[in-house]
Amino acid sequence: MAEKTIPVYMFLGFLEAGKTTFVQRTLDDERFAAGDNILLLVCEEGVEEYDLSKSGNAKITMKVIDDVSELTKKNLDKLVKECGADCVVIEYNGMWSLGDLVMNMPEDWNIFQVVMVADAATFMQYSTSFRPLVIEKINFTDLVVFNRYEGNAQIEDLHKAVRTVNRRVTIYYESDNGEMKIDDIVDPMPFDMNAPVITISDEHYGLWFSDIMENTKNYDGRKVNVKMMIRKQPRFPKGTFAVGRYIMNCCAEDIQFAWIAASYGNRDFRPRSEEHWVNITAGIKVQHDKAYNIDYPVMDIYELKDAEPPAEKVVSMI
Repeated sequence: MAEKTIPVYMFLGFLEAGKTTFVQRTLDDERFAAGDNILLLVCEEGVEEYDLSKSGNAKITMKVIDDVSELTKKNLDKLVKECGADCVVIEYNGMWSLGDLVMNMPEDWNIFQVVMVADAATFMQYSTSFRPLVIEKINFTDLVVFNRYEGNAQIEDLHKAVRTVNRRVTIYYESDNGEMKIDDIVDPMPFDMNAPVITISDEHYGLWFSDIMENTKNYDGRKVNVKMMIRKQPRFPKGTFAVGRYIMNCCAEDIQFAWIAASYGNRDFRPRSEEHWVNITAGIKVQHDKAYNIDYPVMDIYELKDAEPPAEKVVSMI
């Protein structure tokens, strides 16, 4: 029998951004985790306090995490088992790195949704003063909610600050009366999708890789020119190899080689070193994996030239 999976809801943001109020409203909603045992981990105590008496028919156990050193697999697993939690809600400390949490989550925890709550009046200041922390959190989140935006900020500036980091995130603006307005500004790609050969610069590699993996069908039959590293994969058939780059999504500990399967005619092409960089011009074909019901790209290379490594060898998604 498969081990029980614990869904995790993470709420990010800086002090006095309105996280507690947003989490409270979530817990008060009878549609959220109805009848479940919920473990609420509070990693940052602000001005507002929780009133768990209003939280529908869910049983909520609140635990305060005072220090980042408490975020260990052993301790987090212990807290879940003590209250028999069915799900975990985390109000995270804005000044802590996400790596301290993500890399220490128990194996049966599954991140279900990540929401960042931001005060529109102070967000741009935080973005300047604590940029690495802000970028890390924007990149990791599914949804950004800007509150107190009326009269405090230009939506276009807030939109740009978020979308230059994460083009996939959904953005909402919450007015003082609680009304939510979705951000519907359309962002053009920084590379020409209508060109005969789509040319990807080193600067835009991370965005392109995310886009081709998420919107794979948009690239079916297209040609691209891009700089990548060649790696031999032991399980690949003869004539097939991997091209890609090392990508960091959250922190240094999670760096991994993210690749696309490629072929170069009938050649059994092998890298000459651990870091064999090449400029590739290739056609993209989309294939379907029935087992996982997903589309994925493969590259049919027709021109390949040795290249100098990019200025930044690891693509940082933060």
